[in-house]
Amino acid sequence: MATYRDPFQEMDRLFGSLALNGRSAPGMPMDLFREGDHYVLAVDLPGIDPGSIDVSCEDRTLTIRAERTPRSGEGQWLLRERATGTVARQLTLGRGLALDQISASYADGVLTLTIPVAEDAKPRRIEVSHSAAPTAIEAGS
Repeated sequence: MATYRDPFQEMDRLFGSLALNGRSAPGMPMDLFREGDHYVLAVDLPGIDPGSIDVSCEDRTLTIRAERTPRSGEGQWLLRERATGTVARQLTLGRGLALDQISASYADGVLTLTIPVAEDAKPRRIEVSHSAAPTAIEAGS
């Protein structure tokens, strides 16, 4: 019995698996969620010296940069999987955020940024005024 093999399907499968392997372990995994009138960005930075963390915002681009220094060992390395060096990530922030009021804290290997929504971007209720006197239509006009 003959079996049909599609070489293009096989190539797609191969390239798809290669692309997933490249993205499966980002150097700076993060979560972003909205909580009331602010956004919370939680970034995993285990083993990072808090003094090496640099967070900046310029023209709606938020940049997070940190450095993990190599551990100096006395003996011979048997396994070394933890990356060292500088890691960085940039996010483009949307309009309607109070970029001058971003706060940051670092605890237990997690950098937490709180990004408030700007006052003019918050939803607000608009009162509709109405006159108290009813308008009458005269007969014979």
